[in-house]
Amino acid sequence: MTNSDRPMPPLEGAEHRWVTVRGAQLHVAESGSGEPVVLLHGFPQHWYAWRALVPLLADSHRLICVDLRGFGWSEQTERGYDTDGLCDDILALLDALGLDRVTLVGHNWGAGVGFRLCQRTPERFRAFLALNMAHPWTRHRDVLPNLWRMWFTAFIEYPVLGRLVLRHWPAFTRYLLRRAVADPAAWRDADLAEFTEAAQASAHAGQAMFWQYVVRDIPAGFRGTHRRRRLAVPTLVLGGEHDPVIPPALLRGGDPKADDLTVRVVPGAGHHLHEERPELVAEALRKLIAEAG
Repeated sequence: MTNSDRPMPPLEGAEHRWVTVRGAQLHVAESGSGEPVVLLHGFPQHWYAWRALVPLLADSHRLICVDLRGFGWSEQTERGYDTDGLCDDILALLDALGLDRVTLVGHNWGAGVGFRLCQRTPERFRAFLALNMAHPWTRHRDVLPNLWRMWFTAFIEYPVLGRLVLRHWPAFTRYLLRRAVADPAAWRDADLAEFTEAAQASAHAGQAMFWQYVVRDIPAGFRGTHRRRRLAVPTLVLGGEHDPVIPPALLRGGDPKADDLTVRVVPGAGHHLHEERPELVAEALRKLIAEAG
């Protein structure tokens, strides 16, 4: 079963559309009106990751929740899952929607794409809120002691093996989701089931995205390719005090390469701030947009 065959989870007021960009149909769920805000989910979620945030912001914002290529109800293609390719998808989507400049929100992998977008085309983004993701200038002395935290990627990134794990070992995905939050009660059983099934359906995309990071982004990191690029977009990074994947230590060190970068650590929270602290995230976004002008 692919995600396109699965029933869409309901969210009051959401309107769904599919936009063809760069040879793939991307699914978009829109809610509200006003200031356009594009939201990019992380792994292993999809547009429905923002279900708690949408009711808090839809009264004054046009929320555009995108399914990245191959995830949710977007089309799975053979290729196109590298970070720059995913960036190209989003820029093409903005063009197709007639949006010259938007506020950007990203979680996890979506935030990684967001940093690259803001470095490449700062004129397209009014402000950027990054959740649970390190910026491109993390200090090597902070990275090395925390590499062990990425142990789970070895089960996902390798061709064939990664797809088999995601498709046939749903308990693994469920475990990753539960361990990532500070309090497992943050998850409803139905939501865990939704994202676990989604990961099974998008197994090819999930494995391919991790693998492209290994073969492209890690070598680029050693070369310092993206560390040399400045960040001109006003940016707020929110991290969780108890994030087991991106701990607070990995959020230090970006000031010299950014014009306006603020980092905040949320006490008592884990790796899914939009799930654990949606009210805090909504308020932070409102303040960021107001200050960006």
